[in-house]
Amino acid sequence: MGSKITQNPEKCFSDLRERGILHDGMMCMVGGFGLCGIPEQLIMALRDTGVKALTCVSNNAGVDDWGLGLLLQSKQIKKMISSYVGENEEFARQYLSNELEVEFNPQGTLAERVRAGGAGIPAFYTATGVGTIVAEGKETRTFNTPNGGQERPFVMETGLFGDLALVKAAKGDEFGNLVYHRTARNFNPEMACAARFVIAEVDEIVPAGSLDPDEIHTPGNYIDRIVQTVSEKRIEQRTVSAE
Repeated sequence: MGSKITQNPEKCFSDLRERGILHDGMMCMVGGFGLCGIPEQLIMALRDTGVKALTCVSNNAGVDDWGLGLLLQSKQIKKMISSYVGENEEFARQYLSNELEVEFNPQGTLAERVRAGGAGIPAFYTATGVGTIVAEGKETRTFNTPNGGQERPFVMETGLFGDLALVKAAKGDEFGNLVYHRTARNFNPEMACAARFVIAEVDEIVPAGSLDPDEIHTPGNYIDRIVQTVSEKRIEQRTVSAE
């Protein structure tokens, strides 16, 4: 297995466009939670490609001027499959004016849909959302609960698997083995398993063999390209104590 390191995000996306991997209308899986652990430089490079009509799967849509909010500003996102989007006014404006299609998910359901897609599981049942608008139009079945044997309804949710995944890690080696930093781990490991082509943005590239196998969070066999970038690491909401 050779090195998966590429020079920069722009070169990586240029190669993907030539190969037909990058195209209008694709589904893009994006790691991160709020502004923590988002592949910020890859998102900007994706914006600069001009690709459009994207379906983006991400816990949230960044903020107005950062993260996926940049792709909303440029009107490159057609649909968002998300859980929490309360920090983005442009998201709300586009949704309320019918410019943006939105598929809301309970947060745990979204995480499991992505995990299931990466594991090759086409659908699963969950009690979350039963009896709410989340379950409208979806199959519902009754099962005995594992812990008490009582019957209760469960709603079927489908797994999610995209054309492209963008993830962010603290460290990676030339084979694509990744280590995430604490809470930046969030949705990234799941997204890295749930797409046909996966690009990892990392703060540091280390020599092959220098990562302890027990500390690797995503094995390199899931990663197709790795790009080292300098992150800004913006803070979504800053809370400080009074003097």
